[in-house]
Amino acid sequence: MRKRSDTAASLGLFVLCALPALAAERQVLHGHVPRAVTNLSLAATGRLPATATLQLAIGLPFRNSQGLTRFLQDLYTPDSPSFHKYLTPPQFTERFGPTEQDYQALLQFAQTNGLTVTATTSNRLLLDVKASVADIERAFHVTMRLYQHPTEARTFFAPDAEPSLDLKVPVLHISGLDSYIIPHRLRQRQGSTEPVANGAPTGSGPSNTYLAQDIRTAYVPGVTLAGAGQSVGLLEYNGYYQDLITDYAVYNGIPPPSYLNVENWALDGFNGNPTGTGYEEAEVDIEMVLAMAPGLDNVIVYELPPPTGNIPVPPDDALNLMAAQDLANQLSSSWEFQLSANTDEIFQELAAQGQSFFQASGDGGGRTGTNVYSPFDDAYITLVGGTELTTGGGGAYSSEVVYHEPNPNPPYNNYFFYSGGGISPNYAIPWWQQGISMSANGGSTSMRNMPDVAIVAYQVFAFYSETAPKSGGYSGTSVAAPLWAGFMALVNEQAASDGLPSIGFANPGLYAIGKGSSYSSCFHDITSGNNKNPLSPTEFTAVAGYDLCTGWGTPKGQNLINALCSNPPPGGLKYVQFGASGPGNGTWASPYNTMALGVAGVPANGAILIKGPGSSSETLTISKAMTIGAVGGNATIGH
Repeated sequence: MRKRSDTAASLGLFVLCALPALAAERQVLHGHVPRAVTNLSLAATGRLPATATLQLAIGLPFRNSQGLTRFLQDLYTPDSPSFHKYLTPPQFTERFGPTEQDYQALLQFAQTNGLTVTATTSNRLLLDVKASVADIERAFHVTMRLYQHPTEARTFFAPDAEPSLDLKVPVLHISGLDSYIIPHRLRQRQGSTEPVANGAPTGSGPSNTYLAQDIRTAYVPGVTLAGAGQSVGLLEYNGYYQDLITDYAVYNGIPPPSYLNVENWALDGFNGNPTGTGYEEAEVDIEMVLAMAPGLDNVIVYELPPPTGNIPVPPDDALNLMAAQDLANQLSSSWEFQLSANTDEIFQELAAQGQSFFQASGDGGGRTGTNVYSPFDDAYITLVGGTELTTGGGGAYSSEVVYHEPNPNPPYNNYFFYSGGGISPNYAIPWWQQGISMSANGGSTSMRNMPDVAIVAYQVFAFYSETAPKSGGYSGTSVAAPLWAGFMALVNEQAASDGLPSIGFANPGLYAIGKGSSYSSCFHDITSGNNKNPLSPTEFTAVAGYDLCTGWGTPKGQNLINALCSNPPPGGLKYVQFGASGPGNGTWASPYNTMALGVAGVPANGAILIKGPGSSSETLTISKAMTIGAVGGNATIGH
């Protein structure tokens, strides 16, 4: 009999003693087992093959996340010293990003556990890896199982338990561990023009569809702003055909070079070539941005590979690149995708850098509880619902109702063509949404409500196919989100011309206006229609003011632009430019779009006239002596 050496015996004892310590140090993550598995007690139908390969994004948490929350609130509070003082990507990383030491520890963990690193990120939020299922199961102490999807004719994979890591550095989330939600474009309708509650479409395009000029005439009449100096970024899960964009521009009289200045960033191995039928979403998104803002400097398309089979494609790499590059003040998505803690972090960074993100609210109608789809309830994005528009003589705005179309396609009985809205089961009501009466609209006073705003989503003319018919009416909130991104480009163009920073995350400003005295002059309040559906037969109905069908409503052109650019909205402090002179008291006049001061000192109870070329005047009465301090070429007037 062979005798074991004392060294071996000692080593064995060490291992036995070390195991409980390792288990005690192991961190357990949360939010990786789909709720359908736990809530419905789904039984596994098998295991994911051990040799299959998955692409994952491991996310690290921010440093001082509570401090970031306070910073973001101060950043969008008008009387805060931090108001609209945005951070650059390097500044954000230095202040809130994970440390270099923690990121290197994560890199070492991945390499030690057989995970191949495919990409790193400059803000150190994400580490992209790929690995076999066998290595993933071993590294994260899970078993990857297959389940029958409860509402779709497919299986999905997911871990049987929450992942855990033998790593001291805290990990926030691992994207790509389940395929319960496969990214897909939101439902839309093409070519249908049957009468609706508000009557047939009244545009000047084929079958009365709405052309680009119809949209601008209805929502920004007389506005000369076209998006000059601005860029819009789009999240897409496909490529697009440039010839369709050119066809749309020529048909609508949009001059070059705006429709030619489209910049593409293909990610996660995608070659950028349009494939399947999903490319039409990218086509229409680009066209709608150009319809509202025909003079944009650039459209930037962040292209992820179209999801195929049972493989998820998390949006995090594209969204994180939007933040890391910081090239566009306004961003948009018309896709449904898996929202994770990683994604929420990226949306917060976008807000901290002065970037606004508009997300289509989906066409599934009113939703509550587990029926709320991802990513519509995140607190740091602007949800855009849909309407049906009627115009009058000369294309002028006449009226709107909630987008609510009959469902002619029996295979889609569980999906509808109604403006998406609802109450989040995940996020508490944000500070900017508090103070709204929810008694009439059925909303919540404790959880995040949606959508935030709306715009036309019915029978908008588009070029969407390389095969006949190439063009026609296009409907859905996927039309609405890029239109709002285009509108924000107009707002930020005016802000830049006034020497102001970008509006940034739009919701604090939008809600301040909605809750203020200028609401009716800045928004078309949609009070007719509903988004009730078989899954939520009593939710929701349009009411006066904010509701869960169309939010605050649709934009009233220059009035809303001016209110958002008043920096802050009417009633708060104002930023002004030097450049004019006037008396030491009484009334001041200026040739600029905003008030300009040439001397310091305004007496108590004086008045200042804010006047721009061809615009109406606004008199600001001062109840206290004002101080004037130079801030980077502008002056801040404070009480």
